[in-house]
Amino acid sequence: MQRLQVLKDMVIGLDPVQKQLAVGSAVVAGALLTYLVLKRRQVKSIPLGKGWWGAGQKPLSEDEKIYPFKVQTSDEEIQDLHERLDRFRYNDPLEDSGFHYGFNSSSLREVVSYWRNEFDWKKQVAELNKYPHFKTKIEGLDVHFIHVRPPHRENQRVLPLMLVHGWPGSFYEFYKILPLLTENQDGLAFEVICPSIPGYGFSDAPRKQGFDSLAAARIFLTLMERLGFSQFYLQGGDWGSLITTNMAQMKPWCVKGLHLNMFMIRRGFKVLLSIVIGRYLPFLVGLSREDVRRLFPFVEKNVWEILEESGYLHIQATKPDTAGCGVNDSPVGLAAYILEKFSTWTEKKNRDLVNGGLERKFSLDDLLTNVMIYWTTGSIVSSMRFYKENLKNNLDNRVDAKIGIFVPTGLAAFPEELMHCPRSWAETKYKNIYSYTFMPRGGHFAAFEEPQLLANNLIQFVREVEKF
Repeated sequence: MQRLQVLKDMVIGLDPVQKQLAVGSAVVAGALLTYLVLKRRQVKSIPLGKGWWGAGQKPLSEDEKIYPFKVQTSDEEIQDLHERLDRFRYNDPLEDSGFHYGFNSSSLREVVSYWRNEFDWKKQVAELNKYPHFKTKIEGLDVHFIHVRPPHRENQRVLPLMLVHGWPGSFYEFYKILPLLTENQDGLAFEVICPSIPGYGFSDAPRKQGFDSLAAARIFLTLMERLGFSQFYLQGGDWGSLITTNMAQMKPWCVKGLHLNMFMIRRGFKVLLSIVIGRYLPFLVGLSREDVRRLFPFVEKNVWEILEESGYLHIQATKPDTAGCGVNDSPVGLAAYILEKFSTWTEKKNRDLVNGGLERKFSLDDLLTNVMIYWTTGSIVSSMRFYKENLKNNLDNRVDAKIGIFVPTGLAAFPEELMHCPRSWAETKYKNIYSYTFMPRGGHFAAFEEPQLLANNLIQFVREVEKF
């Protein structure tokens, strides 16, 4: 009040011309300040676009109803699987090769023996059906999802949350984390939606070329709107990370917060400079000691390992249908192809082990249930095509590469992820990072490996967002 009175006295003491100049200056300054504030608050987004991915021409209207769905099986399906398992031709492994050449065939025999003689698919189908499943038609595709509501409690705040999987995972990856999110956490719980990416599991495969992460993001935004959610949280890893990021770019006003356990950025000067001098002068490029430990020596530790682990990517990004023929026809080939990733992407040292360390973090029932989702739906080829659709053009030229992400963002950096991304790198893309956490353990399949760690970090992030 004193300052206002001083300003008032100053204006009163001016002559008419000076008063006009003072008022004019105040108006200009006020207008400039208002412009800067509005510009800062302006929500930046990318176009939604449109698409039709069903067979034939797009009809005049589309059924928008949501239908209950149940996973089913039959004796004939199981008998066919057993016959194919019995006919598989094994090769002899190299001595002392571990998992360095891929899935060791000695271990593969043991996995297939369990699959053939002990694994109970009917029991696992019942396990899959313990949560409510649904389907709805969007852009010509039947989109599958599970929708889990928390138990009703007094004085409990319920927030909608979508979890999005990647490859070679499925919605089943989230079955261990779902109870942790739907339980009451000091008055907070989540209503969770887990969709299957089109072309994966029980969602229809696109029948036309061009279905990429932008198309998947638009379809999932439509799904959330159809379910009645105008604002919600998102969580994703692998392809789920890119899809949820695109959702936040398309409708940032709908996304209250974005939480990722895998986050990659495009190349740039800051990244190059960090690689060149980060090991010796980390403070100059915003790297912490933990960043340095995870990143360097860069060439030997990161570049070579990425090359060693990304052969599948080059195949799927170029000729997925050719490679897909074998794994779509052979359940053993499919299991080897998928489960090898659950070995080496969980911990790189698993490559030194004959059994790939698969049962260190997972049970064979859980791993084979994920494989069976691909096998029974025949979706491995269409899931592989997702790489081709996203990578056949330069990602730097896509519309989503030209705009940052401005929604509140939480990043969980797991130590065994394929590539470490320091906060200083992430900030070049994610402009509103609320939390960045060096997770103590875990790899690529965070929700499947470390559900409690991921749930705790996600809940903590949401509390921060809700507080502000």
